[in-house]
Amino acid sequence: MVQILPMASTIRPSLSSFGTTRFGGGISMCNSSSRFNSLHFASSVGPQSQGFGLKACKIFRQERNSKSAKTIVSMAQGSTATTQENALEWVKSDKRRMLHVVYRVGDLDRTIKFYTECLGMKLLRKRDIPEERYTNAFLGYGPEDSHFVIELTYNYGVDKYDIGTAFGHFGIAVDDVAKTVDLIKAKGGTVTREPGPVKGGKSIIAFVEDPDGYKFELIERGPTPEPLCQVMLRVGDLDRSIAFHEKAFGMELLRRRDNPEYKYTIAMMGYGPEDKSAVLELTYNYGVTEYDKGNAYAQIAIGTDDVYKTAEAVKLFGGNITREPGPLPGINTKITACLDPDGWKTVFVDNVDFLKELE
Repeated sequence: MVQILPMASTIRPSLSSFGTTRFGGGISMCNSSSRFNSLHFASSVGPQSQGFGLKACKIFRQERNSKSAKTIVSMAQGSTATTQENALEWVKSDKRRMLHVVYRVGDLDRTIKFYTECLGMKLLRKRDIPEERYTNAFLGYGPEDSHFVIELTYNYGVDKYDIGTAFGHFGIAVDDVAKTVDLIKAKGGTVTREPGPVKGGKSIIAFVEDPDGYKFELIERGPTPEPLCQVMLRVGDLDRSIAFHEKAFGMELLRRRDNPEYKYTIAMMGYGPEDKSAVLELTYNYGVTEYDKGNAYAQIAIGTDDVYKTAEAVKLFGGNITREPGPLPGINTKITACLDPDGWKTVFVDNVDFLKELE
């Protein structure tokens, strides 16, 4: 089954805000000295020369206006470039880690039973919020302060959701795919792809479905500190998505693989190597730019040293902030939420507040 290596957790204090270059104030396009000199020149000559002098001043002012406008545009462009450089530098140095993935299920106890008995996960904690009419369950292969985990959400009275076509699958690293598949079959689980080499590669994989229809890819791999190792999402423009995740989220492009025979390309993005960290697998299918997201899958949560600076960086690099940074009512954990260019939601959570929440 799943072999887990120990994983360390380190949290670094927040960094200072990255600066934003500003400029302001009015710029005199034709100052009093210029006006005086032009009029003085006109008064010493005839009417035609006066007209010429006024025209000259007008032309002078237009040239000054044009040059000043170009200067302002140049300053604005320089300011934006400088601010983006500062933001990018901070994003790359921020202590970030994928914390958990959130999605909705129709029967919480049934799903917990499948994940613990068939996939070998542990139930880490459970919380009921009756005033909001929902219950959460956190499951995974290790403590939340050092491992990527699943956050299941059950909304009272809702027993079915639409997964859509945009969400792909979760990935789990196991030491023997065939044995894991046999166990899942014995427990009554659904196997949608029998064990075998991945298309266009050598890795041994299989696919299974949980009771709600979420797909899990079983990947044959040696002992790893992070068995829950992938979240696959489909995107409409891979280059755009890679650039956004690199700049706004501070992820690294770990590898990219094109499969022209099967008409798709994947990009692995994350905060560490694939064999030791959870990663985001972005998939582009040739010619497909839009997908149906349904209402089942929710979001990924990522830890950060500062949600306020994170929100600024997301805005600078083209993301859409759907929840301004600040504390959550009741528990005071600071978060901010955003959408990437494909509309995938991500929530950033303050690292220190997150650890306090686990106490």
